[in-house]
Formats: sequence, C-alpha cells, structure tokens
Amino acid sequence: MAIKNGTFVISLDYEIHWGVFDAMTLDNYGENLKNVDVVIERLLLLCEKYDVKLTFATVGMLFAKNKADLQKFSPKNKPSYNDNNLDPFRLIHSIGDSENDDKLHYAVSMINKLKNSIHEVGTHTYSHYNCLAKGQTIDQFEEDVIAAKKIANNLDIDVESIVFPKNQVNKPYLDICEKHGILSYRGTENNGIYNGRGLKGIMKNVKMVRLKRLLDGYFNLTGYNTYNVDEINKKNTIINLPSSRFLRPYLKNLSLFEFLKVRRIKNAMKHAAKNNEMFHLWWHPHNFGAQIDQNFKNLERIFIAYKELNLKYQFESITMTELTKKIKN
Repeated sequence: MAIKNGTFVISLDYEIHWGVFDAMTLDNYGENLKNVDVVIERLLLLCEKYDVKLTFATVGMLFAKNKADLQKFSPKNKPSYNDNNLDPFRLIHSIGDSENDDKLHYAVSMINKLKNSIHEVGTHTYSHYNCLAKGQTIDQFEEDVIAAKKIANNLDIDVESIVFPKNQVNKPYLDICEKHGILSYRGTENNGIYNGRGLKGIMKNVKMVRLKRLLDGYFNLTGYNTYNVDEINKKNTIINLPSSRFLRPYLKNLSLFEFLKVRRIKNAMKHAAKNNEMFHLWWHPHNFGAQIDQNFKNLERIFIAYKELNLKYQFESITMTELTKKIKN
C-alpha cells in the first residue's frame, strides 16, 4: 500500500550530557543542558496545540533509575575506542546516584511521561555509541543495542526506531538493529556534505563542510531533501527515514537571517506536502536550552505552516514507527 499523502516526521536526539561530554564542558554548555526538561515540557505543550507528534531517540543510559541500574544494564563488552575521550563509561564513577541529584545523566521521570503520551520513545543507542569510530567492533555495537533494548523494556518500552549518534550510519550495523527488533532508522541527506560517502572529504575539510552546512541551513544549496519513502525503501528490510533538515538553534549573531532558516524549512515542507513525500526535521532538545523564547518562536512558525499544509494537502504528522508500519503494510 503506497503512502498516499505527505508526512512530517520530527526526531529528537535526546541525550543531555551523554551526547556532548566529549565535545562540550559544563562551563560553556551547562545552561543548554540544565534547561532540557524545561524545553521538553514547553515542546509537549506546543505539540498539543498544533497536533504534532515527535520521536524521542533516547540514549539508553538516561533510562536508568539510579547508578546501580546504570551499571546493571551496561554491556560487558564495552566499545574499545582508540580515542578514550569517546568512552562515556569512564564518567559513571563521577555522576550522581539518581535523577534526584543529577538531571544531566538520568531522565526516567521524563521518559515515563513520554511513554504515556502520543509521542514515540526510540533509541539513540545505549551509550551514545560512535559507530564509525576507530577501535570499536560490530560485536560491541550489538551488545550496546541489546543493553538499550533491555533497559527500555525495564520501563515497559519497546524501542523500534534508532537514530545513530552523530549521524554515523554504519551500514553493516543495520542488520544488527533489525535482528533485535528495530524497524527503522534516520538516514542522512543524500549529499556528500552530510553522508558517509563524503566522509573522507568531510574529515579533510571540516571547516569547509561546516560552512557549507551552515549556509545550507539558510539557502537552498542541496535541494529540498524530501523523500518518496515507498520508492527509497523498495529493497530495504529495515526502513530508512532520512533526515531532511537539522533545525539549527537561534544564533544572535545571525538573528537577521532567522527568517531565511524558517523559510527554507517551510518551503521544503510544502514541497513534501504537494508531492506526497516525507519531510524529516531533527534537532537535540539541548539545542533550545539557551535563547529558549527565540527558538520556540521559530518552531511555532514551522508548526503553523504544518497546520496549513495539513488542512490543504492532508500533510500528516507521524512518528518514525507509525510511518514505518505504513510503509511495511
């Protein structure tokens, strides 16, 4: 059965400190991380207002009720990264005992709230696993996925979708995901500045790639990046729901150009709605943790555009797993 209308997917990389510990310090990024609960509460209210569904791709370590829980569910065969800075397990001894005294590393209360909502809780791997990092192995990744499934099941949640941390989609690892009941993943945009085909070039020209990605957020350099999900998944067993656009946080230095960023997204959404394609928007809750009002002003403009497209073209807000099951049917 072909998908008969355009779809609007939003996936959020829900990770708090587990996602940035190797790149950000609490001194320079603490405000963003400490406001994640505030952001999600406000986001849920806005979604209710505009009938929008979200998929929260959640790091498994956030499901732990306490440190004992965290250690109990951690895989025995941990990733052997060549770069030890990527290893989150070395932090466990220094974090708090539960979310009562450490909301940067535990989120069981919020996860339980999401579980009882219209939104989906998916996985962002157990340990924010770097699938393309040197030193780690496919066997270690499998143990990580098993751990993510088990700790989610402990809260009566069956995770069925995955977002790979840092968008490091390692194709042989998709078979492992499917083996353990994961039905879909968020692939990357079909352009060399985003996907693995351009990885070597990205590593050689990091500054140039970052500049191109920044400009692409405001100007149409790489196209709409919307997808006929039936067509791209004809030969797939695990369903690919590729990214269309990263919703960049508000930047004061570029505030004059915020309207271009929102317009870029709205134009792509309209293209998807008119052509019965998927538009997949994503970001991290912590991206909104500073300049909260400005970020939500942009998001509400996007949601207003969604409602207009929903009324005119039956453009549908849908979770990753809901869309996956439609495709598989």
